[in-house]
Amino acid sequence: MAAYITRRILFMVPTLLGIMLVSFIVVQFAPGGPVERVIAQISGSDTGATSRISGSQGGDFGARGAGQASPGGGVSSKYRGAQGLDPEFIKNLEKQFGFDKPAYQRFFLMIWNFTTFDFGKSFFRDTSVLQLIKEKLPVSMSLGIWMTLLTYLISIPLGIRKAVADGSRFDTWTSSIIIIGYAIPGFLFAILLIILFAGGSFWDIFPLRGLTSDNWAALPWYAKIGDYFWHLTLPIISMALAAFATMTLLTKNSFLDEIRKQYVLTARAKGCTSTQVLYGHIFRNAMLIVIAGFPGAFVHAFFTGALLIETIFSLDGLGLLGFESVLNRDYPVVFATLYIFSLVGLVVNLLADLTYTWVDPRIDFETREV
Repeated sequence: MAAYITRRILFMVPTLLGIMLVSFIVVQFAPGGPVERVIAQISGSDTGATSRISGSQGGDFGARGAGQASPGGGVSSKYRGAQGLDPEFIKNLEKQFGFDKPAYQRFFLMIWNFTTFDFGKSFFRDTSVLQLIKEKLPVSMSLGIWMTLLTYLISIPLGIRKAVADGSRFDTWTSSIIIIGYAIPGFLFAILLIILFAGGSFWDIFPLRGLTSDNWAALPWYAKIGDYFWHLTLPIISMALAAFATMTLLTKNSFLDEIRKQYVLTARAKGCTSTQVLYGHIFRNAMLIVIAGFPGAFVHAFFTGALLIETIFSLDGLGLLGFESVLNRDYPVVFATLYIFSLVGLVVNLLADLTYTWVDPRIDFETREV
């Protein structure tokens, strides 16, 4: 097992490198960029989502650029909207954002810095990227971890119960509820919860903003825990709805498939009780497919799945940070979040493989190629 783990860890290096290289190349051909964004701010044409973060750097350059505009009506520039701006000003912009270097130099410098988790500074926020991620991480951790735990703790026992009672009245009415829950989009259900329980039109029971109350620091420890989960209740329910339905049906179908196999009949013929058959024989085989879906579900819940929920409940997490960074062409934040997402995904995949051996010790990864 140690050899397999070592191979998998070593394999993470080229995988991460490939992900970052492809993303870097795509960004080079994408229209727009930080230089164009500052120029748009100067010219007053920066509208829409990208205008939400004004940035002190853009404003500072705007004042200098306006003062240095050439009286001759501008010069030719590769940047749209740069006509009328001093070429020296454009060069200063390129130098500030690192675009005075060739693309391959920028890529290798970025990778070298990322190996020590040095993500640099945000282009349009007056702080380091690492500090930004630290500020947003508690929200994403809270949503991702608790949503995943809640989903698995409810879905797996319910899925097993539905498989054992397949075709019964319990299975029928729970399936109806699950299918209805799966059909409702998470963001729409979140709005419904706000209307019902967050002061929308009916009851004002749960808060609508942030992870904690304003007086959280002054609360005793037990009240802090209650306040924290009080704020998380509606976002977690909204996020877990679709995942709960998917995991429950996946668990049921996996166990149902195993229950119908020949080795189950053999175990029962030998005198094993229903509990012994279910948890001594079926469980190990049926849980493999459930574990296989854990890495994708975890990464989705931890990072990407929370974007709309963060927006609706005014929770400023990594999902919203990454989305805004893409819109605003804040490349250090974009590549840093992508690097962290990819690294976490690879580590979780490795942990999922190790969990296979815990559920079913017959699995031997030593003889398996990476």
